[in-house]
Amino acid sequence: MPKVDYKTLDPATTVVVATGNAHKVTEIEAILKPVMPGTTFYALGELGDFPDPVENGDTFTENAIIKAQAALDETGLTSVADDSGLVVDALGGEPGIMSARWAGVHGDDARNNAKMMREMADVPEDKRGAHFHSSVVLLRPDGTILTGEGDCHGKIGYEPEGTHGFGYDPLFWPDDTPGRSMADLEPEEKNAISHRFHALQDLARQLV
Repeated sequence: MPKVDYKTLDPATTVVVATGNAHKVTEIEAILKPVMPGTTFYALGELGDFPDPVENGDTFTENAIIKAQAALDETGLTSVADDSGLVVDALGGEPGIMSARWAGVHGDDARNNAKMMREMADVPEDKRGAHFHSSVVLLRPDGTILTGEGDCHGKIGYEPEGTHGFGYDPLFWPDDTPGRSMADLEPEEKNAISHRFHALQDLARQLV
């Protein structure tokens, strides 16, 4: 697919989202566009083939800033990035910022979930609390940084359940949807309760 020439875009009305995931852009645009009227949102992958930055921050927010800064440096445009992961109480906060590569291979959902089931096998029902966390960062060329934080609370299940979503969704049972895992939810249902949704709402309030 041909790339959009980012040098022709108006910096005053363009935001680049540091992702190649079109669904994530749609989710971000739906929440931020009402408070940024006239703005067009592009995924970074639509504008070129840029190298992935090294996410060596110690927190979700630091890694989101790294991604947003890389996108801004490449394009010169206002950039939005998020970093998110699963925080499990019984595991001392793991996998946390290592969520996507917890089992050793980035993005290997099956291995990550298998490791989660092994680690949590002997944890009793009342100690299985967890939450997904998201940090969303908006970085402007003038150096302005705005951050939004959001959580989705629930617990870790014993076996995978559901066919939607990705990552740890089949093992996560949100408090907001009793009896259903995150992977049981339709995309619209998930987006209405997700950690990213809450983080974007937090960011949007700062843009009003």
